[in-house]
Amino acid sequence: MSGMKSTARLLILLLAGIAAFAASASAQDSSIRFVARATPTGGLEEPVRGFPFYLLSKSFEEIGRDVEAAEPKPDRDAFISKLDLSPELKAWMKKNDCISLTGEDFIHKLKPADIMNVPEFYSAYLDRNAGDRSLDFPKPKFKASDRVKNPAKYEKLSAEYNEAIRRYIEQHPDSIDGIDLNFTQIDPSTKWNDVVGKRAPEIRRRTLDLAQSKYFVARTQTNLEGQGFLRGIPPGTYWLSTLDVAAIVGDARLRWDVRVTVRPGETNHVVLSNVNSVRLSRASP
Repeated sequence: MSGMKSTARLLILLLAGIAAFAASASAQDSSIRFVARATPTGGLEEPVRGFPFYLLSKSFEEIGRDVEAAEPKPDRDAFISKLDLSPELKAWMKKNDCISLTGEDFIHKLKPADIMNVPEFYSAYLDRNAGDRSLDFPKPKFKASDRVKNPAKYEKLSAEYNEAIRRYIEQHPDSIDGIDLNFTQIDPSTKWNDVVGKRAPEIRRRTLDLAQSKYFVARTQTNLEGQGFLRGIPPGTYWLSTLDVAAIVGDARLRWDVRVTVRPGETNHVVLSNVNSVRLSRASP
């Protein structure tokens, strides 16, 4: 009989301890009350209604950067090496960190020595200037037949012609303009962009997966006044985030990833607005 009383007493003490611990833990838990408002250009501030917000234990932007850093980037030099171009052109592309063979940026990279040393550039330059040659544009003094009939003469005159072309380019740098029109068929930038583009969706998918699993703490949705409330949050540092979805109010497209420090037993008040929204300097992950 005494054994049963001891067991009952022990059970009562255990239950009381559990209740006390739960009450203590509950007293330590805190809340976050926030309001989200957006201001379109030339308009008035409006509440962000019925919009989902996530509380994360890590910044959504930082999660994306970590995923991007862990995802191997395509090897551009390896991509260039496999192109069906001359060895000289592929070496030039690697040296100049240039994947596009069209546009002003490409033209500005070209030097007279590049025109002379890369077969594709040289051929395109002559082709571009052949139809509108000024009186002072160099003219070859050799004939194709000289290559076989008189190789020495051909080599000498060919070298003189190339030197004259080089000097002409130096004296008339604008004569390079437009040669990129000859490269529309061989320009590999579109293919490279496709290779790079395949990486972005995978980074976005993994970022969202981690945000909604490993780093997920709580989720809520704003009411008609743009207010949201999160209860029972343990003390710590969190981020109030809309993930990669933008709240749209007029022409305003806002995402938030705001740091919030929660202290024991307190209600933290947060105001979300255009001011503390994420600056979209790049595409969303």
